[in-house]
Amino acid sequence: MTDKPTEADLNALDITDAEAAEINAISHPLLSDPAPDANDDLIQVDGTADGVVFVTINRPHKKNAFDAATVAALYETFETLHGADNVRVVFIRGAGGTFSAGGDLNWMADAAGWSESDNRGDAMMLAKMLKALHDIPALTVALVEGAAMGGGAGIVCACDMAVAVEGSRFAFSEVKLGLIPATIAPYVIEAVGARRAKQLFLTANIFDADYAAHAGIVDMVLPEGSMDEFISMLTDSLTQNAPGAMGEAKRLVRDVAGRHIDHGLMEETAKRIARARVSDEGQEGVRAFLDKRAPRWAE
Repeated sequence: MTDKPTEADLNALDITDAEAAEINAISHPLLSDPAPDANDDLIQVDGTADGVVFVTINRPHKKNAFDAATVAALYETFETLHGADNVRVVFIRGAGGTFSAGGDLNWMADAAGWSESDNRGDAMMLAKMLKALHDIPALTVALVEGAAMGGGAGIVCACDMAVAVEGSRFAFSEVKLGLIPATIAPYVIEAVGARRAKQLFLTANIFDADYAAHAGIVDMVLPEGSMDEFISMLTDSLTQNAPGAMGEAKRLVRDVAGRHIDHGLMEETAKRIARARVSDEGQEGVRAFLDKRAPRWAE
């Protein structure tokens, strides 16, 4: 069994303390040992009657860096949302003004002393959490403040949509530690493309919200203090949409993306719209439109 790395080993990154301090004054989890958590609620889940859910990573004193327990709590939360009725949108955010600083220092130190088999099981839990997030039927939106580093940036890419406040910072810094961003790779590549992913992974550079938008990691860069306004605007818009149809539309994209347009795909898509037309939501939506009234889900 390999000896645990020393503090000097863990700090052997191509980033200075001054550079780390510039990341919205957060402490990079690989540069310092954060303070203990303020409470034991690793994940907070809040919802409204309109089908709006907020999932908050609640480790502000560790800049929402995650360990095995946090990953397991996120997985359980995301799996639960697969079966939640009438959920239109799930917002993912971090407590205390930081999205997520990536892997927790102590978790990474422990993993360095595990066997390959133990590390494989640990990494598989992270992979399952990301897949559970990716497959939530509702629209998933990452709300990035402060920083999204490593696995934190992977969570952003696993969402359907992401916005970031001006001044936010991102990085895929795994290769600086002799590691690779393996479990997050499918979602980063889906978001930015293979060529851009190679550039981000191999340079391991810190980049800002504007570059994240240019790369395709985030969809919008918001002025400081405008996050609540964005949330209100988006949720007001989504309450006009049928929850079931939103889930089917998301599944449609997943099933059609990358496929050759042949007779089989044409038949499949025809079946899907036919099924939607005779569904309860389809019938209600068309009748409401013809009657010039709001459908039941928008009342």
